[in-house]
Amino acid sequence: MKDLLYFDNMLTPKLITFVYWVMLFGSFVGGLGTMFGGFEGFTIGKFFLGMLYALGGALASRIWCELLIVLFKMNEALQALRQK
Repeated sequence: MKDLLYFDNMLTPKLITFVYWVMLFGSFVGGLGTMFGGFEGFTIGKFFLGMLYALGGALASRIWCELLIVLFKMNEALQALRQK
């Protein structure tokens, strides 16, 4: 409990994995909504646009979460250097 109250142990890196899966699910649902939603019905252009949204959203969420993890890994490395 002391680690949590004094910020010796970070809580956010544990939450990043959950946030990644939520963002991944959201990008696929948004892509499917683009593919099959709307008033026009199914068109080949909307299908490819939905695929682009799903793949682009998955890639962007992966990059964003990895950048956040890198920041916390840098913090861990600096903490280890400080304790030496």
